[in-house]
Amino acid sequence: MISKREFLQATAATAALLAGSGLGPLGRVAAQQRLTQSDILRFDPLGRLTILYVADTHAQLVPLQFREPAVNLGVGEARGLPPHITDAEFRKYFKIAAGSADAFALTSDDFISLARNYGRMGGMDRVAALIAAVRAERGESNVLLLDGGDSWQGSWTSLKTRAQDMVDVLSLLKVDAMVGHWEFTYGAERVKELTDKAPFAFLAQNVRDNEWQEPVFEPRKMYERGGAKVAVIGQALPRTAIANPRWMFPKWEFGIREEDLQKQVDEARADGASVVVLLSHNGFDVDRKLAGRVKGLDVILTAHTHDAMPGLVRVGDTVLIAAGSHGKFVSRLDIDVRDSKVAGVRFKLMPVFADAIPPDPAMASLVEKIRAPFATELAKPLGKTDSLLYRRGNFNGTFDDLICDAMLSERDVEIALSPGFRWGGTLLPGETITWEHVTNATAITYPNCYRAQMTGLQLKETLEDIADNIFHPDPYYQGGGDMVRIGGMGYAIDVSRPMGSRISEMTHLKSGQPIDPARTYMVAGWASINENTQGPPIWDVVASHISKTGAVTISPNSAVRVTGA
Repeated sequence: MISKREFLQATAATAALLAGSGLGPLGRVAAQQRLTQSDILRFDPLGRLTILYVADTHAQLVPLQFREPAVNLGVGEARGLPPHITDAEFRKYFKIAAGSADAFALTSDDFISLARNYGRMGGMDRVAALIAAVRAERGESNVLLLDGGDSWQGSWTSLKTRAQDMVDVLSLLKVDAMVGHWEFTYGAERVKELTDKAPFAFLAQNVRDNEWQEPVFEPRKMYERGGAKVAVIGQALPRTAIANPRWMFPKWEFGIREEDLQKQVDEARADGASVVVLLSHNGFDVDRKLAGRVKGLDVILTAHTHDAMPGLVRVGDTVLIAAGSHGKFVSRLDIDVRDSKVAGVRFKLMPVFADAIPPDPAMASLVEKIRAPFATELAKPLGKTDSLLYRRGNFNGTFDDLICDAMLSERDVEIALSPGFRWGGTLLPGETITWEHVTNATAITYPNCYRAQMTGLQLKETLEDIADNIFHPDPYYQGGGDMVRIGGMGYAIDVSRPMGSRISEMTHLKSGQPIDPARTYMVAGWASINENTQGPPIWDVVASHISKTGAVTISPNSAVRVTGA
């Protein structure tokens, strides 16, 4: 395993290189209102092979705002290391100027004013334009395009078309391969129906049939690009059957399957692979540990935790790349292959500034066609927001506070629980809240908003279980989400404590009284993994609340006190 000192030295060196030739100048150019597609694409090429990578787009077809987290805690060996640094510390580490385009894209400070200066990011027509430009520069036979998963879920159009919209988008992009996580929540039958017909590979070496232990999907695929054989191995989220409803894919088993992965690497080398890539939805910290234990991986393209970093991370001979989420970035990795092995790499995280990139006409036409049947519904105004509504962060997100407020009022409960999902756009103060905004934060295949009785002890045990899933010091036991959001209750959490002892000072906010372990409380929640959960879909609950409220104002949330970080 690489030491912390070696890790910091390697990443700092990469960051210094990028500060001189990568994203740094973009901030100054954009600030002068002259940012162009050429600026975003500018790159000193290396070798013949280019890997382009997008991840965690969550079915976002059009440009949006998405605020990066202000809190992203690391525990164990990951404490204080990228990606677990934010804002000023992040900018200092990667040499990013405050107020620059890079600062807007990668951090949360001064987000409102920067968002108004730099505009929206993403949009599949802009992503397509960048990909087409790189292919034109390098030659299509030298470029491999990979998708890190969580691309089929996260919007109203993806939910209503049961992911057909995103399969069509990825097909037009000419994606070579992808992996999965939220994709599985359409159910086993639908996933197989789509993947069997798709023109791209759906790879997952770690998914097995639980009766015969046979692979459900192709584990790896060999590509010839840039005069080299490139093996791509797929790794689905190992904890899918825990994080999401198992009843949707009852015959499939997941897991990290480290030994099986090593066999895939060895077989790929034996088949003549000069470059071995793990296309992974493990989450960054899991992949960092994996890189120190599985030998022969040249590149890990990591996803799930939505981390966006303008520098690559080295663990021994393996480089890790994190490409952010929601279509905000396209990653470019050039690889110099000599004597059938990797001799050098060069990386750039390309920010997708929507105003600077002319849309790709074919993709723009497809996106318009996909959205047309739902256009009136998506644009339906529900109210407006006087507050910045964002989702990302280990503990608090104002959009999640809004969801909790909706459950408290609409479901007539004392306490509300909202899952720590990372997907969903950001709204600026003064914006109209539309049906699209609400469904971008709630569109899942198990949306029922339940009411249930829970004792204070059960609430404590629930919080402890979730906290261990996030802050266990061993990454292999982490699920990679954020902490459950809570309305009507406050608590303290010491992230350094072991399982069962992290949560304390649970308080019923309305009464100001401590949560009584023996008392029963009426609780609302959504996204239950239990089959046949009853209740209205969460988007209806939230929409009703917003319509009644009119102008939404979310007060700063101080109900969670964090220590041990």
